[in-house]
Amino acid sequence: VQLVESGGALVQPGGSLRLSCAASGFNFSNYDMRWYRQAPGKERVRIATITNTGFIYNYEDSVTGRFTISRDNAKNTAYLQMNSLKPEDTAVYYCHARRGPSVYWGQGTQVTVSS
Repeated sequence: VQLVESGGALVQPGGSLRLSCAASGFNFSNYDMRWYRQAPGKERVRIATITNTGFIYNYEDSVTGRFTISRDNAKNTAYLQMNSLKPEDTAVYYCHARRGPSVYWGQGTQVTVSS
């Protein structure tokens, strides 16, 4: 079982990034997917959820209107489109898969927003 995030980078304020989370080793289409982030010295927080059927909820207040979660079940991949990035979005971003008690985490990808 693997969740592999990619797409993290150093970006200037106001810029955009698209994170990807490639899944393997389990039936991706049956799992709800979430993105979390953890800023330095802070707890990991959930920022968005997309169910296995594509219903989206739980956008964290600070990213509402700027970030969009999506998934492509044919590609076993979840995405996080991040626009209008701010320095406070700097964090390690993790994807998370869950179906009942079955939970998987990726290793994280670093996003740094700085001029």
